[in-house]
Amino acid sequence: MTYDVQALREREFAWASRGECIYLNNASTGPLPRRTLEAIGEFNRKRSRPWEVSDEDQFGVLRRGRELVARLIGSSPADVALMVNTTYGINIAARCLPLRSGDVVVAHDREFPANVYPWAALERMGVGFVRVPTVDGMPDDAALERAMDGRGVRAVTTSWVQFSTGHRADLERIGRLCRERGLFFVVDAIQGLGAAPLDVRQCGVDVLACGGQKWLLSPWGSGFVYVKPELVQSLEPSVVGWMATRGTDDFTRLVDYDFAWHDDARRFEVITLPYQDFAGFNESVALLHELGPEAIAAHIEGIVDQAVAWTLERSDLRLVTPADRRRRAGIISIAPRDPPAASERLTRSGIAHSLREGAVRLSPHCYNTPEEMMRALGILAGDGS
Repeated sequence: MTYDVQALREREFAWASRGECIYLNNASTGPLPRRTLEAIGEFNRKRSRPWEVSDEDQFGVLRRGRELVARLIGSSPADVALMVNTTYGINIAARCLPLRSGDVVVAHDREFPANVYPWAALERMGVGFVRVPTVDGMPDDAALERAMDGRGVRAVTTSWVQFSTGHRADLERIGRLCRERGLFFVVDAIQGLGAAPLDVRQCGVDVLACGGQKWLLSPWGSGFVYVKPELVQSLEPSVVGWMATRGTDDFTRLVDYDFAWHDDARRFEVITLPYQDFAGFNESVALLHELGPEAIAAHIEGIVDQAVAWTLERSDLRLVTPADRRRRAGIISIAPRDPPAASERLTRSGIAHSLREGAVRLSPHCYNTPEEMMRALGILAGDGS
């Protein structure tokens, strides 16, 4: 399946059609499509006249959000709780999984801090956190597998796509290894979801957290956590939301207290959520469904493929991201001889990017074109081609 990139730019990202910016920084913050801005604006217009906002306006937005997310990751809406960021979702895993003193959690070193500090905080309770050393800055899959067999290991946590190198973890393989050993498997998906398709059940993920502001092209303050259905009812929230229990949907009987959790992942939600932001989130995720996750992935892959091939032909640049397309998604990181100078050239030329861990990070999305990537690469290399 393909889609018309120029029509998409004109319809949803008019600034791109006008050439205001070559935006290759979706791994930092994705732009909001036109339809998303309109949905947020309409909800806020109602919010300015609160008597116009019905319960269905609010809770219908959340219900639709769970449904859209479930379609995107291959789960049921009952397995999805809406969250305000990735970190909160990772904390659900760190604080709710049955980890005790003497247990160990294993991760690759050089993870993004959101998937480090929630686990490191457990060390105060006697839970060990082992970071497996990288090889030349890249995750060492063989070492991770060996670490899984270490004494006391109960859980493995990983980023699906590593934020600085673009390395893409083989979630199916890690999930299988975790199942064979009876380990919990936790995934930070924020740098992959929206750039590549995902099926959480096929990958054997127990808990997956994802913010919406990057590849999902959604507002800050939107995101979700997936909890495997077999786990949901065995885990108790560490932070209690007032609508996390059964019966609180009936606002006429709120003092008929019944401290019994919802049977689904809503038990982990802490209301009140930013409804207006989730109204926008829904439109952005619906756009991804409309374009087709597989078609988006193929489009991004084509752009990144050409950048990889171009970089490998040069002696003045080092490709940080794996050349193997199976081990990358939407991020390409390239190390020039003088990264800050290259970054400055890109900035002066109106090309949005990031400088991460000694490399220039470029991250195209569904609305970008191959020509934009080649323009950026020429400026990065200093030849302007």
